[in-house]
Amino acid sequence: MEWLKLIYGFFVANVLGYGGGPSSIPLMYEEIVPHYGWLTDEQFSNMLALGNALPGPIATKIATYVGYDVYGWLGLIAALLATILPSAAALIILLQVMQKYRKSPVVKGMTLLVQPVIAVMMAVLTWKMAKGPANSIGIWQTLFIAAVALWAIKRLKLHPAIVIVAAFAYGGLVLRYNV
Repeated sequence: MEWLKLIYGFFVANVLGYGGGPSSIPLMYEEIVPHYGWLTDEQFSNMLALGNALPGPIATKIATYVGYDVYGWLGLIAALLATILPSAAALIILLQVMQKYRKSPVVKGMTLLVQPVIAVMMAVLTWKMAKGPANSIGIWQTLFIAAVALWAIKRLKLHPAIVIVAAFAYGGLVLRYNV
């Protein structure tokens, strides 16, 4: 019955993940790592980095990877459908409601005030995921890599996928001797 757990876990994470991939990643993390133990923190971090380097929505890539890893092709299909169908149905319903009430201050307030909650969820996930590299390569090396990545994305306007590939190369060429 592992495929039912996949459906439930990904359904919950994606139904509650208001705002798409970035907001559903912390919810998926909670289902995948601490709740069901399908992946470790390190495996989740690696999968997330790899998924961000590939084109397409991150939520579907996470579902595909974890579903296949846990229960093969049936798991892949179950997790993917549990990720896509709730979002598609909710999108159609919400767009109709939002279109009808788009001038309402309540709707404007709801959409604006949920954003800080999503930002905090992403910060908490970042904190959890930073513990692995900080323990492996040290806090200063981790902060240096994070600062360079931020600089490359914000100042140089490099695509995050390029920064991730550069981090893979840096890790493979330089850090392999330090780990």
